Amino acid sequence: MNIFRFAGDMTHLISILVLLLKIYATKSCSGISLKTQELYALVFLTRYLDLFTDFISVYNTVMKLVFIASSLAIVWCMRMHGLVKRSYDKELDTFRHYLLVAGCFALAVLVNEKFTFQEIFWAFSIYLEAVAILPQLVLLQRSGNVDNLTGQYIFFLGAYRALYLLNWIYRYFTEVRFSRWIACVSGIVQTGLYADFFYYYFLSWKNNAKLQLPA
Repeated sequence: MNIFRFAGDMTHLISILVLLLKIYATKSCSGISLKTQELYALVFLTRYLDLFTDFISVYNTVMKLVFIASSLAIVWCMRMHGLVKRSYDKELDTFRHYLLVAGCFALAVLVNEKFTFQEIFWAFSIYLEAVAILPQLVLLQRSGNVDNLTGQYIFFLGAYRALYLLNWIYRYFTEVRFSRWIACVSGIVQTGLYADFFYYYFLSWKNNAKLQLPA
């Protein structure tokens, strides 16, 4: 555990709480991509398979369970909850996310740190998380605007990945046998995907106005 990982975990938790606040307070998921949320649920389910085989710490176990449960709860609300389901922008959320799943799984089979069941799915989850935000960003570009809570959710989500990238870099220089290069490269790719959103988010914040995205 280091300050970058802890800050990343807390920022990630804040992003989820902001999203849950939007859904439960407004009874709406307008502006939120169900496909991105499904991808994140798949990310956590495949990454934390070690819950059944390894115990690291109470903190580690609790955080894994929180991320799995919260991601599944968000997907359930968007698919099953009456009021929330009716606010879903299905016509705008058309990204073919199954192509991301197939591509990331194929890459995980070919490029992994150890050819075992658990390591392949760990690599798959890392690759998939790097691109899971794409359906959300496409939806926002098509809708043309981002409400305050949705903008904050994506901002904290991007900050979490940037902090985790610093965590991997820190561990690379401080741990003798650290070799999670897949996480480092994927983190760089994912952080890069947020760059355009961050630009418009800070521009909106600076102008104290609603965030407008280009069509």
